[in-house]
Amino acid sequence: MTQIPDTSTPHVVSDAYVSWREFLGSGHTAALVLVSLAVMLHAADSLIVATMLPSIVSDINGASLVGLSVSLYEMGSIVAGAASAILTMRMGLRHPMALAAGMFGLGCLLSAASPTMTLFLAGRTLQGLGGGGLVAMCFIAIGVLFPRRYAARALAVVSTIWGVSAFLGPLVGGVFVAYATWRWGFICFGAVAFGLGAWVFLRQHDQPPLQTAGQVFPFRRLGLLCLAILLVAASGVNIALLRSGLMILCGVAALVLFVRLDARAGDNRMLPLRPFDLRTPIGAALVMIVTLSMATIAIAAFGPLLITAIHQAPALTVGYVVSCGSVGWTLTAILVSGLSERTDRLMIALGMGLVAASVPAMLYAVPHGSLWLIALIALVEGGGFGMAWTFVLRRTEALAAPAEVQRVAGAIPTVQRLGYALGAVYVGLVANAAGILTMTTGPSAIQVAEWVYIACLPLAALGLVATVAFVRR
Repeated sequence: MTQIPDTSTPHVVSDAYVSWREFLGSGHTAALVLVSLAVMLHAADSLIVATMLPSIVSDINGASLVGLSVSLYEMGSIVAGAASAILTMRMGLRHPMALAAGMFGLGCLLSAASPTMTLFLAGRTLQGLGGGGLVAMCFIAIGVLFPRRYAARALAVVSTIWGVSAFLGPLVGGVFVAYATWRWGFICFGAVAFGLGAWVFLRQHDQPPLQTAGQVFPFRRLGLLCLAILLVAASGVNIALLRSGLMILCGVAALVLFVRLDARAGDNRMLPLRPFDLRTPIGAALVMIVTLSMATIAIAAFGPLLITAIHQAPALTVGYVVSCGSVGWTLTAILVSGLSERTDRLMIALGMGLVAASVPAMLYAVPHGSLWLIALIALVEGGGFGMAWTFVLRRTEALAAPAEVQRVAGAIPTVQRLGYALGAVYVGLVANAAGILTMTTGPSAIQVAEWVYIACLPLAALGLVATVAFVRR
C-alpha cells in the first residue's frame, strides 16, 4: 500500500482527463480488486438475505423479529463505519480491514448454523459490523491506495460493483433457495469474506498510523451511538405513535449527546469538527447527505408495497422498478468519472438537484403515474446520486484540513446509512398515521403514498439548502 500523499502543500486542481486505459494500466489492479470485493460483500448481502428471508423464517421461525434483523444489521454498519476512521488512523488499513472481513465471515457462518432466530440476529449484527467497516474503510483506502488523479475512476468502479451487486442480489439469493439452501448462501459469502481478510492481512505494504496507540478507544461514545440507533430502530418494529415517538426522541437525544461528546474528544474524534454545521463546507456536505438519504428512502422502504397496492404489478416487476435507482447510480458514475476537479461543484449541484427534484416527482408518479414513469424517476434519482457522489468525496477531501481527511472519508458512508435508517423510521411513522396497516387498494393506498412523499418534501428542501452551502466557493 502506498502512503497518503503529502497534503501539507496547497491543493492543486488538475484538468487532465484520465482515460480508462490509463487507469487500468496504472498498476493498481490488485488494490482495485480488493476494494471491489469488499464493497460487493456489503452491497449484495442485504438484497440476497431479503430474497432468502421467507425460507429462513420457515426453517427457524421468528417472523416477529424479521424487522429487527434489518435494524441490527444497519446498526452494526453505522457503528462500524463511525469507528473505522479512528481505527485506520491509529493502526493503518491492513489490520482493521482484515478484522472487518473476518467479522463479516464469522457472522455469515453464525447465521448459517443458527437453529433459532436469536442466534441468527447475532450473526446479522456481526455481518453489519463487518460489512459497514469494510465499506467505510474502502472509501478511506481509495484515498490511500490511489493517486488523486485516479480516485474518480476507482470510485466509478466501486459504484459499478455496488450497482451490479444490488441488481443481481435477489437473483443470487433465489438460486440458493431454489437449488441448494439458504444456509449455503451464507457459507459461500463467509468463505469469500475470510479469503478477502487473509489477502488484506498478508499484504506487505500498509499505510502508517497517523496517531499514537496510547489514546483510549471511544467505548462510551460508540455505546451512545449504538443506543441511539437501537432506540430509533426499535421504534419501527411495531409502530405505535406515542411509544414510537418517545423512543425516537430518546434516540435523537442520545445521538446529539454522542456528537457533543465526540466534539470534545480532540484527536480521538470519530467525526470531523462541527459535522452538521451548515456554515462549514464539510458540515454542509454531511447535512446534504443525511437529509437527501432520508428523503429518498421511501421508494426502497415502502415503494414495493405501495406500487403493488396501487398498480397491481407482479413482484418481479416491482423489484426491477425499484432497482432502477441502482442502475442509474452505476451508469452515471461511470459516465462522469473521468471529469476533472474543476467540474466538481457543477456536478454536485446538478446531481443533488436531480435527487431533490425526484421527491416531488415521486409524489405524483407513485399514486397517479404509470409504472414506466416511476421507473424513470427512480433512474433519475439514482443517476443524480451517481453523478454527484464521486465529486462529493473528492471535494470534501480537498476542502478538509490534512488531519481531517480520513475522518471525512469514513464519515460519508456512515452518515448516508444513518440517513437511510432514520428516514425509514420517519417514513414508517408517517405511513402508519396515514393508515398503511388498513390499506387495501385504490383510494386508501393512493392517500398513503401521497402522505409519505409529502413528508419527504421538507427533507429534500433542506438537502438543497445544504447543497448550495457546500458548492459555494
